[in-house]
Amino acid sequence: MTDPVLELAEAMGVLADYHGLDGQRWHTSHDTALALLAAMDCAVSGPREADERLAAVRAGRSARRLPDWHICLPGEAPGWAGPDDLEWQLTCEDGTRHEGRGALPPLPLGLHRLSAGGERMTLLCAPKSLPVPARCWGITAPLAGLRTPEQGGVGDYADLARAARGAARHGAAFLGINPVHAGLDDRTDSFSPYAPTHRRRFSTLHIACRGGVGDAGGPLIDYAGAVPARQARLRAAFDAAGDDPAFAAFRRREGQPLADFALHQALSAHHGPFWTDWPAALHDPAGAAARAAAGQMADAVAFHAWMQWRAETQLADAADAARGAGMARGLYLDLAVGTHPAGAETWQDRASFAYGASLGAPPDPFAPEGQAWNLAPFNPQALVAQGFAALAETLRKQLQFAGVLRIDHVLGFERAFWVPLSGGAPGGYVRMPRDAMLAVARIEAARAGAVVIGEDLGVVPEGLQQALAASGILGCRLAMFERHYHGDGSFKRPHEYDSCAIASFGTHDLPSFRGWRAGVDIDARAALHRLDGPAADEARARRGGDVAAFDAAVGAPSGMADDSAATDAMHRFLGQSAARLVAVQAEDVFGMTVQANLPGTVNEHPNWRHRLPLAPDAWEFSGDLARTGQILKETGRQETTT
Repeated sequence: MTDPVLELAEAMGVLADYHGLDGQRWHTSHDTALALLAAMDCAVSGPREADERLAAVRAGRSARRLPDWHICLPGEAPGWAGPDDLEWQLTCEDGTRHEGRGALPPLPLGLHRLSAGGERMTLLCAPKSLPVPARCWGITAPLAGLRTPEQGGVGDYADLARAARGAARHGAAFLGINPVHAGLDDRTDSFSPYAPTHRRRFSTLHIACRGGVGDAGGPLIDYAGAVPARQARLRAAFDAAGDDPAFAAFRRREGQPLADFALHQALSAHHGPFWTDWPAALHDPAGAAARAAAGQMADAVAFHAWMQWRAETQLADAADAARGAGMARGLYLDLAVGTHPAGAETWQDRASFAYGASLGAPPDPFAPEGQAWNLAPFNPQALVAQGFAALAETLRKQLQFAGVLRIDHVLGFERAFWVPLSGGAPGGYVRMPRDAMLAVARIEAARAGAVVIGEDLGVVPEGLQQALAASGILGCRLAMFERHYHGDGSFKRPHEYDSCAIASFGTHDLPSFRGWRAGVDIDARAALHRLDGPAADEARARRGGDVAAFDAAVGAPSGMADDSAATDAMHRFLGQSAARLVAVQAEDVFGMTVQANLPGTVNEHPNWRHRLPLAPDAWEFSGDLARTGQILKETGRQETTT
């Protein structure tokens, strides 16, 4: 007997089942389906209401004469999907309007809206594929950790510019950093750049202040001390600034979205960072209470808008410095997979997100209970209905400054795992409009002349990597995981790497190269009782075998966890790989053993608090960075603007 709730959920995009990392088949439960339907604003009380809603959904779809969206090529007339006698009205992205019947005119690059017969559709005019980038290399580094223990404080956008100039001197084509979205900076218990309050605004934590903002120093960043000190200096600078025509122009250009964000930040100072905890009257940014607050808090609103202006100005300066120093690709920015469910982005743009569910991951050997990341997912129904505007704007904002943009967990373009926030249901996958979302990414990247990377690690849906490659979007290949899993388990040789990819040894969620060789990640999990004694011993023994196998694959001297020759051999191996781009990590170049972030922890591990041992001004003169650059140059990786 069929379950109407499950049928409705499937019609709304919830997958009936899926295979986990271990190959086990999981079925979406009735309770999960109910919870995910509610998160989509399609709540039903039971089978009878589900039957009625399903009938209405099917009737509505069968009555449509136009598809919800259609992909076409710039400069070519879109294939007409409607009846020949149907009159249409076309609004191009730039506001130009056309009317006609039957065939449509050729369209420019962009997202355009077509209305016909009382229906609307989105025309995604995108290049078929993005250009293949030249073989080059770059370096990734934690922006917050750019200041040394002696300097103290939090790395800022001026430090980023200095590091970019230094890395460019050694042949790096890009400098990659963690996300710089607006964050929950008044929370001192967690400063993860992957849990932003708004992905279309920028972090004020990294604004450079005159005189700098240091702390007592030490090997770990003291956010609790540095954040208030920076905020006080910025407030003093704002008070002393007076009228600035450039700032006024910025506010006019950004309009109501900036005003609403600044109001959210001002209200957060009084009511806390999460709008769900505010008085109910303030839950609607367009409501009377919020509008009254905007007038009463005009000075605070102006200050938060000013900080956004300073952040964007300094980030643009860093991007210019990178390009000006010879970096062909400039800055490599990172787009977080989601936004905080009670942050500024969901307050401003309630309609684009699902509520009552978090992005996450299904159970696997590393997390047997599954994962909930406390990040709000895009609602696919709303995304389509709004012409993909939220996704386009989010990408466009980052691509103002990025020559390379990494999309975290791009698997979510195919399907996203939603975990109900209450009731204890295990979660399920929701289908996303993959081809349309990839077309949006191609449109925005083509505008900016940028390279796009999709982080495609984990349980990859069938066909996604082929779709990414067809779009010219690079995948991610991590040397520590690139093995012949269906064969003898040996590490892949350089020529076996995918060419449409960026290759690196690891990521911010994994140990550094030397840390991996020494098993520091195993020690950390054992210290937190995530591994018992026998399991930890087994993991260490297995790691020893992995290190020996990797050494043999790359020609590194074995058994020397602190030997820079092993790191050089690893970098040469990456440079020789077929991958178009190679990213070396600053922690590896400078000989660190730390792990920037230990997934599944907040305060148990010093996540996002480690500093680099070399100041940005010293990168230009670094022997380690010079040697790395020479190794990669010898493998044929050199792309500069000069």
